[in-house]
Amino acid sequence: MGYPDRPGWLRYIQRTPYSDGVLYGSPTIENVGKPTIIEITAYNRRTFETARHNLIINIMSAEDFPLPYQAEFFIKNMNVEEMLASEVLGDFLGAVKNVWQPERLNAINITSALDRGGRVPLPINDMKEGVYVMVGADVPFSSCLREVENPQNQLRCSQEMEPVITCDKKFRTEFNIDWCKISLVDKTKQVSTYQEVIRGEGILPDGGEYKPPSDTLKSRDYYSDFLITLAVPSAVALVLFLILAYIMCCRREGVIQLVHHSAIQKSTKELREMSKNREIAWPLSTLPVFHPVTGEIVPPLHTDSYDNTSMPLMQTQQNLPHQTQIPQQQTAGEFRMTTFQRFEVNGIPEERKLTEAMNL
Repeated sequence: MGYPDRPGWLRYIQRTPYSDGVLYGSPTIENVGKPTIIEITAYNRRTFETARHNLIINIMSAEDFPLPYQAEFFIKNMNVEEMLASEVLGDFLGAVKNVWQPERLNAINITSALDRGGRVPLPINDMKEGVYVMVGADVPFSSCLREVENPQNQLRCSQEMEPVITCDKKFRTEFNIDWCKISLVDKTKQVSTYQEVIRGEGILPDGGEYKPPSDTLKSRDYYSDFLITLAVPSAVALVLFLILAYIMCCRREGVIQLVHHSAIQKSTKELREMSKNREIAWPLSTLPVFHPVTGEIVPPLHTDSYDNTSMPLMQTQQNLPHQTQIPQQQTAGEFRMTTFQRFEVNGIPEERKLTEAMNL
Protein backbone atom coordinates (compact mmCIF):
# COMPACT_ATOMS: atom_id res chain seq x y z
CA MET A 1 0.00 0.00 0.00
CA GLY A 2 1.30 3.43 -0.96
CA TYR A 3 3.82 2.04 -3.49
CA PRO A 4 3.51 1.31 -7.22
CA ASP A 5 4.64 -2.32 -6.88
CA ARG A 6 5.14 -5.14 -4.42
CA PRO A 7 8.19 -5.30 -2.13
CA GLY A 8 11.33 -6.61 -3.75
CA TRP A 9 11.32 -9.85 -1.74
CA LEU A 10 7.69 -10.70 -2.51
CA ARG A 11 6.71 -12.54 -5.71
CA TYR A 12 3.39 -13.34 -7.34
CA ILE A 13 2.64 -16.09 -9.87
CA GLN A 14 -0.54 -17.20 -11.62
CA ARG A 15 -0.25 -19.62 -14.53
CA THR A 16 -3.66 -18.98 -16.14
CA PRO A 17 -6.41 -16.47 -15.48
CA TYR A 18 -8.52 -19.25 -13.98
CA SER A 19 -5.85 -20.85 -11.76
CA ASP A 20 -4.96 -19.89 -8.20
CA GLY A 21 -2.55 -17.04 -7.66
CA VAL A 22 0.35 -17.58 -5.28
CA LEU A 23 2.04 -14.81 -3.28
CA TYR A 24 5.37 -15.97 -1.84
CA GLY A 25 8.82 -14.76 -0.82
CA SER A 26 11.40 -14.52 1.95
CA PRO A 27 11.98 -11.14 3.61
CA THR A 28 15.43 -9.92 4.56
CA ILE A 29 16.74 -8.64 7.85
CA GLU A 30 16.08 -5.03 6.76
CA ASN A 31 12.34 -5.73 6.76
CA VAL A 32 12.21 -7.01 10.33
CA GLY A 33 9.79 -5.13 12.55
CA LYS A 34 8.14 -3.30 9.66
CA PRO A 35 4.58 -4.40 8.91
CA THR A 36 3.97 -4.79 5.21
CA ILE A 37 0.47 -4.07 3.93
CA ILE A 38 -0.42 -5.67 0.61
CA GLU A 39 -3.46 -4.13 -1.07
CA ILE A 40 -5.29 -6.75 -3.14
CA THR A 41 -7.90 -5.62 -5.69
CA ALA A 42 -9.99 -8.14 -7.60
CA TYR A 43 -13.01 -7.97 -9.89
CA ASN A 44 -15.55 -10.41 -11.25
CA ARG A 45 -14.99 -11.13 -14.93
CA ARG A 46 -18.71 -11.54 -15.57
CA THR A 47 -20.32 -8.83 -13.48
CA PHE A 48 -17.24 -6.58 -13.09
CA GLU A 49 -17.95 -6.34 -9.39
CA THR A 50 -14.84 -5.05 -7.59
CA ALA A 51 -13.54 -6.12 -4.20
CA ARG A 52 -10.54 -4.94 -2.19
CA HIS A 53 -8.70 -6.57 0.68
CA ASN A 54 -5.65 -5.60 2.71
CA LEU A 55 -3.17 -8.32 3.68
CA ILE A 56 -0.95 -7.40 6.64
CA ILE A 57 2.37 -9.25 6.89
CA ASN A 58 4.26 -8.98 10.19
CA ILE A 59 7.96 -9.84 9.85
CA MET A 60 9.72 -11.08 12.98
CA SER A 61 13.37 -11.79 13.58
CA ALA A 62 14.58 -15.39 13.36
CA GLU A 63 17.29 -14.92 15.95
CA ASP A 64 15.06 -16.51 18.56
CA PHE A 65 14.95 -19.66 16.38
CA PRO A 66 18.46 -20.04 15.01
CA LEU A 67 18.92 -22.46 12.09
CA PRO A 68 22.66 -22.38 11.41
CA TYR A 69 22.72 -25.47 9.18
CA GLN A 70 21.03 -24.85 5.85
CA ALA A 71 20.69 -27.12 2.83
CA GLU A 72 19.26 -26.13 -0.55
CA PHE A 73 17.69 -28.82 -2.76
CA PHE A 74 16.80 -28.58 -6.44
CA ILE A 75 13.63 -30.52 -7.27
CA LYS A 76 13.31 -31.12 -11.02
CA ASN A 77 9.74 -32.46 -11.21
CA MET A 78 7.98 -29.57 -9.48
CA ASN A 79 6.89 -26.03 -10.22
CA VAL A 80 7.00 -23.34 -7.59
CA GLU A 81 3.22 -23.12 -7.15
CA GLU A 82 3.01 -26.88 -6.76
CA MET A 83 5.73 -26.88 -4.11
CA LEU A 84 4.05 -24.08 -2.16
CA ALA A 85 1.00 -26.21 -1.53
CA SER A 86 0.92 -27.04 2.18
CA GLU A 87 0.54 -30.79 1.73
CA VAL A 88 3.37 -31.05 -0.84
CA LEU A 89 5.75 -28.90 1.22
CA GLY A 90 4.85 -30.92 4.33
CA ASP A 91 5.69 -34.18 2.55
CA PHE A 92 9.05 -32.81 1.43
CA LEU A 93 9.97 -31.56 4.91
CA GLY A 94 8.98 -34.94 6.29
CA ALA A 95 11.31 -36.74 3.87
CA VAL A 96 14.17 -34.38 4.74
CA LYS A 97 13.51 -34.86 8.46
CA ASN A 98 13.78 -38.64 8.08
CA VAL A 99 17.20 -38.23 6.45
CA TRP A 100 18.54 -35.41 8.62
CA GLN A 101 16.93 -36.21 12.00
CA PRO A 102 16.90 -32.64 13.39
CA GLU A 103 14.94 -31.33 16.36
CA ARG A 104 13.67 -28.31 14.44
CA LEU A 105 13.35 -28.07 10.65
CA ASN A 106 11.82 -25.21 8.68
CA ALA A 107 11.63 -24.06 5.08
CA ILE A 108 13.66 -20.87 4.67
CA ASN A 109 13.25 -20.00 1.00
CA ILE A 110 11.49 -21.34 -2.09
CA THR A 111 12.53 -20.02 -5.50
CA SER A 112 11.59 -20.94 -9.06
CA ALA A 113 14.40 -22.13 -11.31
CA LEU A 114 13.50 -19.39 -13.79
CA ASP A 115 14.47 -16.79 -11.18
CA ARG A 116 17.91 -18.43 -10.96
CA GLY A 117 18.57 -18.21 -14.70
CA GLY A 118 16.93 -21.47 -15.73
CA ARG A 119 15.33 -22.02 -19.12
CA VAL A 120 11.66 -22.38 -19.84
CA PRO A 121 11.04 -26.11 -20.44
CA LEU A 122 9.58 -27.43 -23.66
CA PRO A 123 5.82 -28.11 -23.54
CA ILE A 124 6.32 -31.85 -23.99
CA ASN A 125 6.12 -34.81 -21.63
CA ASP A 126 4.72 -32.58 -18.89
CA MET A 127 8.15 -31.09 -18.15
CA LYS A 128 8.49 -28.80 -15.13
CA GLU A 129 10.51 -25.68 -14.51
CA GLY A 130 12.09 -26.92 -11.31
CA VAL A 131 12.20 -25.30 -7.89
CA TYR A 132 14.88 -24.56 -5.30
CA VAL A 133 13.92 -25.26 -1.68
CA MET A 134 16.18 -24.18 1.16
CA VAL A 135 15.61 -25.74 4.57
CA GLY A 136 17.33 -25.02 7.88
CA ALA A 137 17.95 -27.18 10.92
CA ASP A 138 19.59 -26.90 14.32
CA VAL A 139 21.84 -29.98 14.01
CA PRO A 140 24.78 -30.72 11.71
CA PHE A 141 24.25 -32.42 8.39
CA SER A 142 23.74 -36.15 8.31
CA SER A 143 26.17 -38.57 6.71
CA CYS A 144 23.75 -39.13 3.82
CA LEU A 145 23.82 -35.45 2.90
CA ARG A 146 27.60 -35.39 3.26
CA GLU A 147 27.90 -38.08 0.58
CA VAL A 148 27.50 -35.38 -2.06
CA GLU A 149 30.88 -33.93 -1.08
CA ASN A 150 32.74 -37.20 -1.72
CA PRO A 151 35.41 -36.99 -4.47
CA GLN A 152 33.78 -39.88 -6.34
CA ASN A 153 30.42 -38.11 -6.48
CA GLN A 154 32.05 -34.81 -7.39
CA LEU A 155 33.78 -36.55 -10.29
CA ARG A 156 30.51 -38.09 -11.45
CA CYS A 157 28.83 -34.70 -11.31
CA SER A 158 31.62 -33.14 -13.39
CA GLN A 159 30.98 -35.85 -15.99
CA GLU A 160 27.21 -35.11 -15.92
CA MET A 161 26.46 -38.44 -14.26
CA GLU A 162 24.13 -39.11 -11.35
CA PRO A 163 25.96 -39.37 -8.00
CA VAL A 164 25.43 -42.37 -5.76
CA ILE A 165 23.38 -41.26 -2.74
CA THR A 166 22.09 -43.90 -0.32
CA CYS A 167 19.11 -41.86 0.89
CA ASP A 168 17.86 -40.93 -2.58
CA LYS A 169 15.24 -43.68 -2.45
CA LYS A 170 13.45 -41.85 0.36
CA PHE A 171 12.79 -38.91 -2.00
CA ARG A 172 12.46 -40.74 -5.32
CA THR A 173 8.83 -41.77 -4.81
CA GLU A 174 7.57 -38.19 -5.08
CA PHE A 175 10.51 -35.81 -5.52
CA ASN A 176 13.20 -36.03 -8.19
CA ILE A 177 16.21 -34.29 -6.62
CA ASP A 178 19.27 -33.21 -8.56
CA TRP A 179 21.97 -34.09 -6.04
CA CYS A 180 24.68 -32.36 -8.07
CA LYS A 181 23.02 -28.98 -7.38
CA ILE A 182 22.57 -29.41 -3.64
CA SER A 183 24.41 -26.87 -1.48
CA LEU A 184 25.23 -27.24 2.21
CA VAL A 185 25.84 -24.07 4.23
CA ASP A 186 27.22 -24.11 7.78
CA LYS A 187 26.82 -20.61 9.22
CA THR A 188 28.69 -21.50 12.39
CA LYS A 189 31.94 -21.57 10.40
CA GLN A 190 31.31 -18.44 8.37
CA VAL A 191 33.41 -15.42 9.23
CA SER A 192 32.10 -11.92 8.64
CA THR A 193 33.84 -10.34 5.69
CA TYR A 194 32.38 -6.85 6.15
CA GLN A 195 34.95 -4.09 5.80
CA GLU A 196 34.46 -0.46 6.49
CA VAL A 197 34.66 1.71 3.41
CA ILE A 198 37.69 3.96 3.58
CA ARG A 199 37.61 6.94 1.30
CA GLY A 200 40.62 7.11 -0.96
CA GLU A 201 41.60 8.07 -4.45
CA GLY A 202 39.04 5.76 -6.00
CA ILE A 203 36.03 7.40 -4.32
CA LEU A 204 35.00 10.87 -5.38
CA PRO A 205 34.19 13.38 -2.68
CA ASP A 206 30.65 14.44 -2.11
CA GLY A 207 29.93 17.32 -4.42
CA GLY A 208 26.55 18.24 -2.98
CA GLU A 209 23.40 18.76 -4.96
CA TYR A 210 23.34 19.01 -8.73
CA LYS A 211 23.14 22.56 -10.02
CA PRO A 212 21.84 22.89 -13.58
CA PRO A 213 23.26 25.62 -15.84
CA SER A 214 21.66 29.03 -15.59
CA ASP A 215 19.33 30.52 -18.18
CA THR A 216 21.77 33.37 -18.95
CA LEU A 217 23.80 31.31 -21.40
CA LYS A 218 24.29 32.95 -24.78
CA SER A 219 22.52 31.34 -27.70
CA ARG A 220 24.65 30.05 -30.53
CA ASP A 221 23.94 30.72 -34.20
CA TYR A 222 24.13 27.55 -36.29
CA TYR A 223 23.30 29.24 -39.64
CA SER A 224 26.92 29.45 -40.80
CA ASP A 225 27.55 25.84 -39.78
CA PHE A 226 24.49 24.80 -41.75
CA LEU A 227 25.68 26.62 -44.87
CA ILE A 228 29.15 25.10 -44.67
CA THR A 229 27.72 21.63 -44.15
CA LEU A 230 25.38 22.00 -47.13
CA ALA A 231 27.41 24.16 -49.53
CA VAL A 232 30.67 22.20 -49.64
CA PRO A 233 29.10 18.85 -50.64
CA SER A 234 26.86 20.62 -53.15
CA ALA A 235 29.82 22.37 -54.80
CA VAL A 236 31.78 19.14 -55.07
CA ALA A 237 28.77 17.37 -56.57
CA LEU A 238 28.30 20.19 -59.12
CA VAL A 239 31.94 20.03 -60.24
CA LEU A 240 31.76 16.28 -60.68
CA PHE A 241 28.54 16.67 -62.68
CA LEU A 242 30.14 19.20 -65.05
CA ILE A 243 33.19 16.98 -65.60
CA LEU A 244 30.97 14.00 -66.37
CA ALA A 245 28.81 16.04 -68.76
CA TYR A 246 31.92 17.26 -70.64
CA ILE A 247 33.23 13.72 -70.99
CA MET A 248 29.89 12.32 -72.17
CA CYS A 249 28.92 15.13 -74.56
CA CYS A 250 32.11 16.81 -75.80
CA ARG A 251 34.56 13.95 -75.88
CA ARG A 252 32.49 11.34 -77.68
CA GLU A 253 34.37 8.89 -79.93
CA GLY A 254 31.33 7.62 -81.81
CA VAL A 255 31.96 9.76 -84.95
CA ILE A 256 35.54 8.50 -85.31
CA GLN A 257 34.38 4.94 -84.96
CA LEU A 258 31.72 5.43 -87.68
CA VAL A 259 34.28 6.91 -90.09
CA HIS A 260 36.64 4.01 -89.45
CA HIS A 261 33.84 1.52 -90.08
CA SER A 262 32.87 3.27 -93.34
CA ALA A 263 36.49 3.13 -94.56
CA ILE A 264 36.62 -0.60 -93.89
CA GLN A 265 33.41 -1.15 -95.87
CA LYS A 266 34.71 0.91 -98.78
CA SER A 267 37.98 -1.02 -98.90
CA THR A 268 36.15 -4.33 -98.80
CA LYS A 269 33.91 -3.29 -101.72
CA GLU A 270 36.94 -2.24 -103.79
CA LEU A 271 38.63 -5.58 -103.18
CA ARG A 272 35.54 -7.44 -104.29
CA GLU A 273 35.28 -5.37 -107.51
CA MET A 274 38.92 -6.06 -108.28
CA SER A 275 38.48 -9.79 -107.72
CA LYS A 276 35.75 -9.91 -110.38
CA ASN A 277 38.11 -8.62 -113.04
CA ARG A 278 40.83 -11.20 -112.49
CA GLU A 279 41.53 -13.08 -115.80
CA ILE A 280 42.17 -16.54 -114.47
CA ALA A 281 40.51 -19.85 -115.12
CA TRP A 282 37.28 -20.45 -113.27
CA PRO A 283 37.53 -22.99 -110.54
CA LEU A 284 36.64 -26.53 -111.47
CA SER A 285 33.74 -26.49 -109.07
CA THR A 286 32.05 -23.60 -110.96
CA LEU A 287 32.02 -25.14 -114.50
CA PRO A 288 28.91 -26.81 -116.07
CA VAL A 289 28.06 -30.35 -115.10
CA PHE A 290 25.88 -33.05 -116.62
CA HIS A 291 22.33 -33.43 -115.43
CA PRO A 292 22.08 -36.84 -113.70
CA VAL A 293 18.83 -37.78 -115.52
CA THR A 294 18.71 -36.09 -118.92
CA GLY A 295 22.45 -35.88 -119.55
CA GLU A 296 22.18 -32.25 -120.58
CA ILE A 297 24.83 -29.73 -119.55
CA VAL A 298 23.70 -27.60 -116.65
CA PRO A 299 24.70 -23.92 -116.84
CA PRO A 300 27.10 -22.51 -114.27
CA LEU A 301 25.83 -21.70 -110.79
CA HIS A 302 26.59 -18.03 -111.27
CA THR A 303 26.94 -15.42 -113.96
CA ASP A 304 29.99 -13.40 -114.75
CA SER A 305 28.84 -10.68 -112.42
CA TYR A 306 28.61 -13.13 -109.52
CA ASP A 307 30.65 -12.18 -106.48
CA ASN A 308 33.29 -14.92 -106.52
CA THR A 309 34.52 -13.94 -103.11
CA SER A 310 31.58 -15.80 -101.62
CA MET A 311 31.52 -18.81 -104.02
CA PRO A 312 31.74 -22.27 -102.40
CA LEU A 313 35.06 -24.04 -102.34
CA MET A 314 33.74 -27.42 -103.56
CA GLN A 315 31.00 -28.14 -106.07
CA THR A 316 30.00 -31.08 -108.19
CA GLN A 317 32.73 -32.04 -110.68
CA GLN A 318 32.24 -30.57 -114.17
CA ASN A 319 33.99 -31.26 -117.52
CA LEU A 320 36.37 -28.77 -119.08
CA PRO A 321 37.21 -28.18 -122.76
CA HIS A 322 40.50 -30.08 -122.37
CA GLN A 323 38.85 -33.13 -120.84
CA THR A 324 38.49 -36.40 -122.80
CA GLN A 325 35.29 -38.39 -122.42
CA ILE A 326 35.32 -42.16 -123.18
CA PRO A 327 31.90 -43.78 -123.14
CA GLN A 328 31.79 -47.31 -121.68
CA GLN A 329 29.01 -49.86 -122.12
CA GLN A 330 27.96 -51.45 -118.87
CA THR A 331 25.07 -53.66 -117.95
CA ALA A 332 21.60 -53.12 -119.37
CA GLY A 333 19.89 -49.97 -118.21
CA GLU A 334 23.13 -48.18 -117.18
CA PHE A 335 25.49 -46.07 -119.24
CA ARG A 336 28.85 -45.12 -117.65
CA MET A 337 31.11 -42.37 -119.00
CA THR A 338 34.71 -42.13 -117.91
CA THR A 339 36.40 -38.74 -118.06
CA PHE A 340 40.13 -38.23 -117.99
CA GLN A 341 41.44 -34.82 -117.00
CA ARG A 342 44.95 -33.91 -118.07
CA PHE A 343 47.01 -31.51 -116.03
CA GLU A 344 50.54 -31.00 -114.97
CA VAL A 345 52.04 -31.22 -111.48
CA ASN A 346 55.54 -29.72 -111.17
CA GLY A 347 56.00 -30.00 -114.99
CA ILE A 348 55.01 -33.70 -115.16
CA PRO A 349 51.79 -34.47 -117.12
CA GLU A 350 49.26 -36.57 -115.27
CA GLU A 351 45.71 -37.74 -115.85
CA ARG A 352 42.82 -37.90 -113.39
CA LYS A 353 40.04 -40.35 -114.01
CA LEU A 354 36.58 -38.92 -113.33
CA THR A 355 33.51 -41.13 -113.66
CA GLU A 356 29.94 -39.97 -114.00
CA ALA A 357 27.15 -42.58 -114.02
CA MET A 358 23.77 -41.93 -115.51
CA ASN A 359 20.70 -44.13 -115.47
CA LEU A 360 19.10 -44.48 -118.92
